Amino acid sequence: MASLLDASKPRINCSMLSQHIGRGVCFVGRVEKVHPTGKTFSVSDGEGKSATVELNEPLEEELSGIVEVIGMVSSKGVITTTTYNILREDKGIPFDLELYNEALKVIHDFPQYYPFEVAASG
Repeated sequence: MASLLDASKPRINCSMLSQHIGRGVCFVGRVEKVHPTGKTFSVSDGEGKSATVELNEPLEEELSGIVEVIGMVSSKGVITTTTYNILREDKGIPFDLELYNEALKVIHDFPQYYPFEVAASG
């Protein structure tokens, strides 16, 4: 069985969390607040809605800006992450979350052109 990192995952925003409970997802958002324990943080998507991300281990680095989270959506709509990547906004070019959100809508409106499930080769 493939691990969560090996399997394909749909890219989602906050409004899609409830449709992906118990599934692996990829979420891109702006870090809004990190809990003092370092085990949870909140991120906002391109629509300005917030989601909570829960970590297995406390953060060992400062977390800010845009982050890509890969994890599972719990029944409470919390993303329990296996890994995250900080997307650096180098050279003064900011990441456009609103445009990213529009791309997500296109991807989800036309699943025949953007399939998330990849057949396992035998």
